[in-house]
Amino acid sequence: MRAGALLASWLIVGTACGATRSGDTTDAVTVFAAASLTEAFTRIADEYGELHGVEVRLSFGPSDGLATQIQEGAPADVFASASPKWMDAVAEDPGVTDRADFARNILVVIVPAGDPAGIVTVGDLGEPGIKLVLAAEGVPVGDYAREMLANAGIAEEALANVVSNEDDVKGIVQKVAPGEADAGIVYRTDVTASVVEDVETIDVPDDINVVAVYQIAALDGAAQHARGFVEYVLGPGQETLRGSSFLPP
Repeated sequence: MRAGALLASWLIVGTACGATRSGDTTDAVTVFAAASLTEAFTRIADEYGELHGVEVRLSFGPSDGLATQIQEGAPADVFASASPKWMDAVAEDPGVTDRADFARNILVVIVPAGDPAGIVTVGDLGEPGIKLVLAAEGVPVGDYAREMLANAGIAEEALANVVSNEDDVKGIVQKVAPGEADAGIVYRTDVTASVVEDVETIDVPDDINVVAVYQIAALDGAAQHARGFVEYVLGPGQETLRGSSFLPP
C-alpha cells in the first residue's frame, strides 16, 4: 500500500454553504477516483457541479492507496475504483451504498514516439535489454499487466526487464513519454491528447488482454450529494466516459 504516494489533484466547482461529513459544506461532495479517471472525471465534475450548483472535489491516485486512505478516515464521500478488489475492501470498512459497475477498460503497450527499441508486439517485451515500466503490484493496472504477460507466456522474461514499478498509471506514462523507458503497459484511455504526440501504442491481442472493471459507490454516512454524483456517473456521465475511450459497463 502506498497511501502516502498518491497523486492528488483537487478540483473545486460551484458554490457551497453549511456542513458535511467531510467537514466542508452541504452543497459539496468529495470524490476519490482512480488515476486513470483523471480526465473523464474532471469533465464529469465540471458538468455535475454546474448543473447542480455543487462543489465537487476530486482526489486521484491508485485504487489501493485510495482505499487505504478511506479506511484510515480520509474525508471521502464517493469512491471510484479501477478494480472490484479495492471496492470490496471499502465495502467491508467503512461500508458503501449504491455500488455499481460504471465502465470498463483494456490494456495497451506504449512506447516513446519513434519506438527507438523497435517494439512491435507484446512478445517483444520479453526480449533481453528492454526497459519496461509497470505499475506496482496491488495497483490495478499493475496486476492486470502481470496477468496479461502471463497470458502471453512471457511473464518471467518481461518481469526481468522491469526497471520501475510506479505508484499509478500516470507514472508509467511520465516515464515512457520522455524516453526514460522503452515501453510501459497502461490503459488505452491513458493515451490522452496531452501525450498522444509523445507516445505510440501497440495493441494487445484480445485473447491475452485483461478487461478492467470500474466500480463506483457512495460511502456510508456520505454528504447528501454523494448519491446524486454516483447517479450522474451512471447516467449522463456515460457519454463523457465514452468520449474518453472507456468501454460501457
